[in-house]
Amino acid sequence: MTVIQFLVEVAGTYVATLAFGILINIPRRALNIGGWIGVLGYLLYRFTVLGGGGYVVGNLLGAVAIGVASLQAAKFKKMPMILFNIPAIVPLVPGGQAYQMVKNFALGQNNTAFNYLLQVVMISGAIAFGFLLSELVNRVQRRVWRHRR
Repeated sequence: MTVIQFLVEVAGTYVATLAFGILINIPRRALNIGGWIGVLGYLLYRFTVLGGGGYVVGNLLGAVAIGVASLQAAKFKKMPMILFNIPAIVPLVPGGQAYQMVKNFALGQNNTAFNYLLQVVMISGAIAFGFLLSELVNRVQRRVWRHRR
């Protein structure tokens, strides 16, 4: 992958996150930070996959990063956390695998479709578990900050 391809991926991720945020009527003052949180999650996912960690682990780490960063952005902007993490999760959603699954079921290629179904379930589960872990990280972080004061 060249530097230009990488920059195009990052720019595309940012634009896709912003576009989804606009589509679901996220307030304007949350769009920019939400876009960068989406880029952060995608970069963590991408580097994990490039490093040999796999799609499931990459999605898990990306979701944890999005959850933690969304809470920080919510505190900074004094807005609900969901305004940041819903658009930011869009780059991690396994839409390509879901499409291939439905297509292969429609074509009668059930073995291939079940393989894609398994990928969709594992990736979706990793994203959900990543949000769960991010909540745990946020609570531990809150306790550590309270003890320091």
